Amino acid sequence: MREYYDVVIMGGGPAGSTLGALLAQRTDLRIALFDREVFPREHIGESFAHPVVPALQESGALAKVLASPCWVKKFGGVYAWDPGRPSVALFDQAPFEKDGVHRWTMHVDRAEFDHILLDHAADVGVEVFQGVAVTAYEPGGHGGLVRLGDGRAVRAGYFVDASGRQSGVSAARNKRGWLSNFRNIAIWQHFTGGVHTQNLDEDWNPFTADNLSPIGCFAFRDGWCWYIPVPKVIGGRRVLTHSVGIVTNPAVLKEPGRDFTDQGTFLETVRRVPYLKDLVKDAVPVAPGMLTATNYSRVSEEFADYDERHLLVGDAAFFVDPLFSSGVAVALTQASAAALLIAETVGGALDEADRRALWRDYNDKWHGTAETFALMIDQWYHAIAKNNPDSVYWNTRGTGADLGIREQTFDSLLNTSFQPTLLEVLTHGTRRIEDLDAAGPYLAATALADPADLTDGALVEPAPGTAIRDSVTLAVPGFKATHPPATVQLPQEVLDGMSEYWRNPLTRSEAAPSPLRATVPCRRIYSRDDPHGPSVAADPRVDGVDELWSLLEAGPVRYGELAPRLTPLQVRLVKRLCVAGFLRITPAP
Repeated sequence: MREYYDVVIMGGGPAGSTLGALLAQRTDLRIALFDREVFPREHIGESFAHPVVPALQESGALAKVLASPCWVKKFGGVYAWDPGRPSVALFDQAPFEKDGVHRWTMHVDRAEFDHILLDHAADVGVEVFQGVAVTAYEPGGHGGLVRLGDGRAVRAGYFVDASGRQSGVSAARNKRGWLSNFRNIAIWQHFTGGVHTQNLDEDWNPFTADNLSPIGCFAFRDGWCWYIPVPKVIGGRRVLTHSVGIVTNPAVLKEPGRDFTDQGTFLETVRRVPYLKDLVKDAVPVAPGMLTATNYSRVSEEFADYDERHLLVGDAAFFVDPLFSSGVAVALTQASAAALLIAETVGGALDEADRRALWRDYNDKWHGTAETFALMIDQWYHAIAKNNPDSVYWNTRGTGADLGIREQTFDSLLNTSFQPTLLEVLTHGTRRIEDLDAAGPYLAATALADPADLTDGALVEPAPGTAIRDSVTLAVPGFKATHPPATVQLPQEVLDGMSEYWRNPLTRSEAAPSPLRATVPCRRIYSRDDPHGPSVAADPRVDGVDELWSLLEAGPVRYGELAPRLTPLQVRLVKRLCVAGFLRITPAP
């Protein structure tokens, strides 16, 4: 063990291993990774969303994962949430309907999968220390001191917490707020003898004909159940099991007959859930007892501190909800963003102002991503609660996540669109925002983000001290080769590249370049009174920011005269600038 490392990573799960591997391959930095456990170790989260595949390909680990027997190919999901027809979705279903190319991901045995990623990080140059806990990070000057559980300490130029939801190191210095309406307990075990979800013989099931494996998610009175095929080694031989779990409110377990941590009660319950009951009728647990994990959802107050050289990645930063299997995909992509952030910071090409702005962008944009996704999930829960009026679980959800919504959330609401797969299933395939319930939390928050004073008669002009300069930013979330919402228009050659990529991600990786390989040139609107404070980064190639700024600098202009001259993206940028306080609105008399 060295006395000094350029980067110390706490946590060897997918986020930490991927960050380490990317930095080791793209920089000359000395990197150490510490994990308190010895791999392989069990972990929850066995089914992924499809951005995992390009993220693994970028890190170089994809070929190693695909060569292992630890995974099953996954093509989408079955979501049975109401008494009628279940919702179903293939990954990127809209482009698949056009090009016929399946987007896919994996169900995995996490113990094996995580071990492959950790070994890959070591293979490419990360110094990996297993069974060594990090107990504290003490910032000071350029970097800080990392204290270890065995009494030793190392100095670090940068410290990254990738240790998951239970980390006490960052939590001691960084408030980690619960999303109060998402407090859950997950209870699960692995079973043999289950029937595959694609074998549900129903006219709504698009996975049956070609034997395409989806995740199964099934609602019931007290929560929802997952059903995931997982290859595991049991008794020395490889067996295809199914991970069967219940997500519920811990308060439910106190009700008579609803202690799902009791294996008998668990089995009785899942064998009554519509559709799931047909899959688990002959299921046999591989071990006595049940596994549990509590309080899934939380968001740390800060994800990045430039002065303390301290970053959070993956679940240590945030985890919203397991509903759409997004946790590992987000963690890997955030690790890619963190790798770019560190590489650009130490590379020497950026001045102090741009380095600080880039760290603030990492913090603010990922916060916005976390909080808007939470609102999207809550919109979904809001719809489900209508079908379960007597449920303790469902009626403590769908009422608005306790986010303490702040400016970066509003900025993200104005700068993003509803997550495509979620929109697909929530609208039963219509893919129209107008088919969502306007009273739901996401649409209600979006309405709040729209500046109320921005009427046709209002005068709009730059606020005093507001300026604009050239800068760089990060593309967040920066998923590679995945289709954006319908409201985001991409050039046909980019869409064609995505189709080509998914024909074989290993051999056609360059058909869809990663948005997180390099920073993005931008025009940054900021306050001269606080040059390192909040700002809005706009892409001049997309947002039309230069043309808009010329119109605004000419003097106060009535919004009713300005808006017809703007593109939809420029209108959205105007609203973002108003929310951030960089445009002054004088209401109509």
